[in-house]
Amino acid sequence: MAKYSKGDHVSWNSEAGRVSGRIIKQHERDFDYKGHRHRASKEAPQYEIASDKTDHIAAHKEDALTKIG
Repeated sequence: MAKYSKGDHVSWNSEAGRVSGRIIKQHERDFDYKGHRHRASKEAPQYEIASDKTDHIAAHKEDALTKIG
């Protein structure tokens, strides 16, 4: 069962430090993103997140995210 849903405000650690954004999509099947195959399932979903400060979209596993607020 997914821990997060579309619209949730989350943060994650990146090379530039802590980043925050809103979940825009949840994947429960494998998907291609930025030239890479990402593995996802109902038991281990991945999320696309739009950064709060830039136009960057990131894809992360559930355990890399922390819910804000």
